[in-house]
Amino acid sequence: MFVFVCAGCGARLTVPLSQVALPAHAHQKYGNGIQLPVLMESGTFAVEPEPWGPPWRRWDEIGPDEAAARGICAPVYAVSDGWPGSVVIAPGDARGTVLVPEEGGGYCCGLDWGDGPNMACEACGLAVASRIDDCSLWQAVWLAPDAVRPVPVDNAGPAMLSWAEVLAEGRATPPVAPITTWGSLLGLDHWWSWNPQWEAAAGQALAHLLAASDGRPVTVPLGLTAQVFQRALDALLPAGRRARRAVLAGPGLSEPEPHADIILVPIHPQTGRPWSPAGPAGPASSAYPVPLPFGVWMSLAFPVRDLRLPTSGTLPDGVLRDDPPVPRPHRLFRADPETFRHTLVRLPAARSPWLREILENLTHHMRAGIF
Repeated sequence: MFVFVCAGCGARLTVPLSQVALPAHAHQKYGNGIQLPVLMESGTFAVEPEPWGPPWRRWDEIGPDEAAARGICAPVYAVSDGWPGSVVIAPGDARGTVLVPEEGGGYCCGLDWGDGPNMACEACGLAVASRIDDCSLWQAVWLAPDAVRPVPVDNAGPAMLSWAEVLAEGRATPPVAPITTWGSLLGLDHWWSWNPQWEAAAGQALAHLLAASDGRPVTVPLGLTAQVFQRALDALLPAGRRARRAVLAGPGLSEPEPHADIILVPIHPQTGRPWSPAGPAGPASSAYPVPLPFGVWMSLAFPVRDLRLPTSGTLPDGVLRDDPPVPRPHRLFRADPETFRHTLVRLPAARSPWLREILENLTHHMRAGIF
């Protein structure tokens, strides 16, 4: 475990924290006026390996050569010129800091990235972090990598879990969640919709599915997986050629089918590394692995059947509660467009003309309800 201290004076700025994978929805902006919860679980931190946050440079300032050196394979509106390695924590895990409101942007309903750090070290005044809590943004504190440093602490953190142990915990992310606004003139401030975490995860995975398609149709398993991906795949990929087949694979499932072209696999919640099928000589499958956050993959691989009617008396085996089923969303599923764009432009396949065309027409696809 680590605590983060001020790089200027060494003052302690966080509680002890253990590292986990960066959430797929870390930089998601969802809807308008939406009240999103805290991004990170208390007691954890994650690292953004790329530069993120201000200052930003436009594409015409960067150019394709410098962008390629940064791992960006297709044009984007702007690229961060900040430091790589920003550390994100839950706001309640910060210590020894003071808010500097005049340095924060946003102010629709709270603070956003603004012009730079809006939190300072209480001991020496060094700008050390950015508090994010504006509407439609996940609430978090982002520690500036040039202003803090990690210090190991004596008490041991959580042990690294095996895939079997991760599966046994069974921490699935529900596909449907209540969405809350900061206020409504109509009086209703919440409704049930597709989970924003799922939309971000699907945007990330859809970029990989298109890259793996080689311009051919792609089929995914029926059920919830098809609700999430198939409509977008059918709209974005040409018909008429033999389809590539994507299947779910991972711990607790049988070995991937030998003729599967693509496998949808979970990301380890602690390391961020995707699961891979291992044989005696290493990976046993040549299929393209498409990563999914473990909680989303868990819900797809092991769906929980909704109860349609309440039960009375002693609950039968396999029935946990007699609550009515979660309300269904009022619209078809849509992947998060910015997470999709962010992922796809960093894949070498994005250099293909047909994928460039999808990126260039992303606004059109959003208007058509694909994203």
